[in-house]
Amino acid sequence: MDEQQPVPLTKSAPAQSVSAAPAPVAEAELRASDADRDRIADILREALAEGRLQPEEHAERIDAVYRAKTIGELEPLVRDLPAAPVHGAASAPGRDAGEGWSRSLPEGENLVAIFGGSTRKGRWRVRRRTNALAIFGGVEIDLTEAVFEQREIVIHVVAAFGGVEIKVPENVSLRGSGAGILGGFDVRTYEAQDPEAPVIHVTGFAIFGGVEAKPKRGKRLKNLRT
Repeated sequence: MDEQQPVPLTKSAPAQSVSAAPAPVAEAELRASDADRDRIADILREALAEGRLQPEEHAERIDAVYRAKTIGELEPLVRDLPAAPVHGAASAPGRDAGEGWSRSLPEGENLVAIFGGSTRKGRWRVRRRTNALAIFGGVEIDLTEAVFEQREIVIHVVAAFGGVEIKVPENVSLRGSGAGILGGFDVRTYEAQDPEAPVIHVTGFAIFGGVEAKPKRGKRLKNLRT
């Protein structure tokens, strides 16, 4: 009787380790974009126009909007307010929510002065965001004859051993949130009587330098929406 040959055992391939997929980031932790901030600012503007917010409350929330880093920081600012109307939908009788204001989002503008100067004045179209950098130099921004195509304007300034001067019309709102580090950050905040007037937010900081924003006496926009 023939002896059966032993059947060789086959080694199973070692199990490959499967790396766990990274956990998705919660929506509240996502970084906020400029479009996200603009959307929240529009809701707050509507709430101010409808009397749901007092000017002081509106100013506080708008400042928080432009300081927010994540979606989660933006949501609480409008949690107690109705959502903004969808563009193109019928608005409440009496006034269109976007009447007179452009819905386009122009690109930002940069003004740089390093051991020199940079000036923006006269008749010019203000972008939604302007960045001003002054290092051993000076930047002058004059908005008294400017054309405002957006209602919310942000001017972010950095002054290091230099200065930035901002002049605005008397009939717009001016707000500031910045810091002076061994320097000055002087923004004369005030609210315009017209709730639909442009709002200028000045943010940033000054290190061994100075930032000044104030209305220019006698200068007023003749038409707030052109």
